[in-house]
Amino acid sequence: MTGIAYAAGAAAPAGPAGNIGQFVPLILIFVVFYFLLIRPQQKKAKQHQQFLNDLKKGARVVTGGGIHGRITGITDSVVTLEIAEGVRIKVNRGSILGINADTEKANAPTRGGG
Repeated sequence: MTGIAYAAGAAAPAGPAGNIGQFVPLILIFVVFYFLLIRPQQKKAKQHQQFLNDLKKGARVVTGGGIHGRITGITDSVVTLEIAEGVRIKVNRGSILGINADTEKANAPTRGGG
């Protein structure tokens, strides 16, 4: 029985190409994650930062907490919103998510010539 075991010989050692071949699936998974998850998230964050930089007084915005208001004052990190007549609050500039879509629709011209 020992003669048969010796006849098979030793397995060939894995060379450098064998080690790289083991990492190819891992590299492919990372590439897929980059293009499907990481890159779009970075693009969205960049657009949000540009939006925050372009904020102006008088713009109607919505915060992350769902508060709708009009910008009455802006500093580097704080935005003052008027949420009702004479009621003003200060919120972190980064908590503003977007422009108030309801106000934009109300101010948009209607189609169809009415």
